[in-house]
Amino acid sequence: MTTAGDILDTLGSMRNEKQRLILSRFFKTGKGEYGEGDLFLGLKVPQTRLVVKESRLDVPFTEIERLLYSPWHEARLCGLLLLVEEMKAAVPKRKEPPTAKAERRKEIADFFLRHARQANNWDLVDLSCEYILGTWLLWPLPDGNMPDRNLLDRLADSDNLWEQRIAIVSTFTLIRAYQFDDTLRIAIKLLNHPHDLIHKAVGWMLREIGKRDIELLRTFLASHHRHMSRTSLRYAIEKMDPSERYKWMKK
Repeated sequence: MTTAGDILDTLGSMRNEKQRLILSRFFKTGKGEYGEGDLFLGLKVPQTRLVVKESRLDVPFTEIERLLYSPWHEARLCGLLLLVEEMKAAVPKRKEPPTAKAERRKEIADFFLRHARQANNWDLVDLSCEYILGTWLLWPLPDGNMPDRNLLDRLADSDNLWEQRIAIVSTFTLIRAYQFDDTLRIAIKLLNHPHDLIHKAVGWMLREIGKRDIELLRTFLASHHRHMSRTSLRYAIEKMDPSERYKWMKK
């Protein structure tokens, strides 16, 4: 068994002061900024992934929880990426029935949801939620029923910025499976959100729908573009040709 202490020692041994200062500025840790007070060791994501690779499937939830509540950003990322690995291992193999390991998937998803607010910066959300929560939503529960996707609405209705971002970014896995309804529903809920990090996430997911069904994106924009932030709109139309982008921005 690998403990949180083992992982924290390894992460600490790779501490980089120059990179720490860069990350602290990049992730807006100053007073009044969205990452206020977050602490960095100065590791790049590939370094954290190497630590996860060495300990994947060998860290119990009690130890992952310790990582998620660490003051160090990289430790929380490590905990979340360990959960990603757990969910990957809980997906049925090719010849297994869809309900295989359903209990384990639910256990992982429930654990993630209990501690979702510890994914308290946009990179922590984006590198974890679609692979944990999004994957869980694609597979049946132990009784054969599908998970209730209204949990995305509950997250979107939260008063917590990070849970709201989780609500929309988790649908990326559904988009890849050509299931678009949940993304569109959550996008409408968040359309008038005041924070730029939500504007970007909504536009990003709409763009991903457009890559797969451009007419569906156009239909959505025809109804909602006047109520979207300019950031969301720019992100959503980014892959369109310049003349069409111009038309949407001028409407």
